[in-house]
Amino acid sequence: MSNTPTTATGSPDGATPSGNGSAPPRLALDGASKSFGAVHALRAATLELYGGHVLALLGENGAGKSTLVKTLAGVYRPDSGSVMVDGEPVDFHGPLDARDKGIAIIYQEPTLFPDLSVSENVFMGRQPLSAGKRIDKGELHDRTAELFRQLGVAIAPERPVRGLSIADQQLVEIAKALSFEARVLIMDEPTAALSGTEVERLFRVTRTLREQGAAIMFISHRLEEVFAICDRVTVMRDGAVTFTGELEGKTNDDLIRMMVGRDLDSLFPKVDSVIGTSVLRVERLTREGVFFDVSFEVKAGEIVALSGLVGAGRSEVARAIFGIDRADAGHVEINGRRLPGHKPTAAMRAGIGFVPEDRRQQGLVMDLSIARNATMTRMHQLAPGGIIRAARERALASEWATRLQLKYHRLDDTVGTLSGGNQQKVVLAKWLATQPKLLIIDEPTRGIDVGTKSEVHRLISELASRGLAVLMISSELPEVLGMADRVLVMHEGRLTGEFSRDEANEERVMRAATGQKEELAA
Repeated sequence: MSNTPTTATGSPDGATPSGNGSAPPRLALDGASKSFGAVHALRAATLELYGGHVLALLGENGAGKSTLVKTLAGVYRPDSGSVMVDGEPVDFHGPLDARDKGIAIIYQEPTLFPDLSVSENVFMGRQPLSAGKRIDKGELHDRTAELFRQLGVAIAPERPVRGLSIADQQLVEIAKALSFEARVLIMDEPTAALSGTEVERLFRVTRTLREQGAAIMFISHRLEEVFAICDRVTVMRDGAVTFTGELEGKTNDDLIRMMVGRDLDSLFPKVDSVIGTSVLRVERLTREGVFFDVSFEVKAGEIVALSGLVGAGRSEVARAIFGIDRADAGHVEINGRRLPGHKPTAAMRAGIGFVPEDRRQQGLVMDLSIARNATMTRMHQLAPGGIIRAARERALASEWATRLQLKYHRLDDTVGTLSGGNQQKVVLAKWLATQPKLLIIDEPTRGIDVGTKSEVHRLISELASRGLAVLMISSELPEVLGMADRVLVMHEGRLTGEFSRDEANEERVMRAATGQKEELAA
C-alpha cells in the first residue's frame, strides 16, 4: 500500500478517475456537514461519483454512511457545504428533486406494491394510456420488457410482485430507476439477503449499467464483494470521509484498518474453552417438506456452527428447537429433560435464548426504547404486581449496555435510532440477561461492519469460554471456520456433514453443502 498522500479524489494530483478526462462528477458532495442536536453525523464530507465507475462506500455502523446517502437522495439538506450535479450546486427540497436529477436509491429491502404487477410497479403513476384514456397494458408490458432486456434479465412484466424473491424485487427497483432515466444508482447493502447465485446476477446487471455509463455507489460490509465489483473506494469514520482512492493495490487489511482506525488482531478472536457435558440434544427432528431426521448435540462451552446454502433449512431447524415452528416428529432435550413442542415460553424457562436472523422484524420492537428492548425478557422481575419499575429497568439496561460496549445517546431513545451493529447488541443483551444455558444465534453478524463483527465474535467466544453452549447459524464460511469448534452442514433439509474444527475447511464444507459425497483417500 502506497504511503503517498491522496487528495479527495484519491490521486496525488487530484485527477479524476481514468477514462473521465476533465468531465465533472455526475454527483458530488462538497464539504457537506449535517448535525442532529449534539450529534455530528456528517463532518465536511467530500465525495465524487463518476459515470462508468462503481464507487464503494465503506465504514463501521454509525460512521455516517446513511446520513451521507440521505443527503445525496434529498432526504436531508446539509447544514453547510453543497450537493453538486454535473459540477453545478443543487438544492434538493426532497427525494423527488433528487429523482428528477437522475438519482435513484436501491435499498436492501425493496418498497414495492405486492398486489400489483411488475410493470405497474415500474411505471407507477406514469402508465401509458390508450386513446380512451385507459391504461394501455400492452404498451406498459412492452416498455417494462425492454428495460429488463437492457439489464439482461428475464422477469415477466405481467407477473404480480407478491411471490418474487428479494433479488428479483431489487431488479424491479433497478428497472424503475432506469424508467426515470436515472444516471446515478446508489445501492445500499443490496446483497445482504441474497444467495451466491443471486449476488452474481446482480453483479452482472451492475457491470452492464457501468458499461452503459451509469455512476454507481455500492455500500456493503462484505469486502470480497467490494473487490469483485468496485473500481474505487471511499471510507468514512466518525462522520468524516477519511480516504478516497483506487481499490487496486489495496487489501482487506488495508480497508479494515482505514474503517476502524486500528489494526484488528483477528476478525475471529477464538478464546480457548473447556468442552463440558451435553446441553442441547436434538433427536430425529423432522418438519415435513422443510427438514428431515435432524439429530445433533451441543455441549457446554462449545460453539457449533450450522452451515449450508440459503434454503437448506438451517433457520427452520433453529425455530423448531425454540418452539416457534411445530415439528412433525422428533424431540429436543435440554440438560437431559425433554421440551414440549411448539412452546417458546417452555424453551425460555429451560434456558434457551434465541437471536433471530431478522433482528428488526423478529428481535426488536423498533418503536420502544433501548432500555425496554434490552430488558423485555426480564419483565416478570422488573414489574412485580404488573407495574414496571423504571429505575430497575434502566439499571439492568445500563449494565448490559456497558458490558456489550453499546454506542447510544440515551437509553430512553427508541432502538430504531441505533446502528445495525448496536441493534444486534441489544438483541444479545435481551437474551443474555436471562442467563441462558444455550444461545441460538442466527446470522450473528449479518449487516454489521467489520469492527463490530470482531466485537460480536469476541463476545460469543468469551461466553462459550464461561460454559455457555452456542448454536450459531451462518452463511459466511470464514465466520463458520473461524469461530466453530464443530461444523454441521445441511443440504436440502438434511444433515450431510459434520466436521471438527481441525477437519473443517472450505472445500469439505462446500462439498457437504452442495450434497456431494466426501472423496475417500486412496
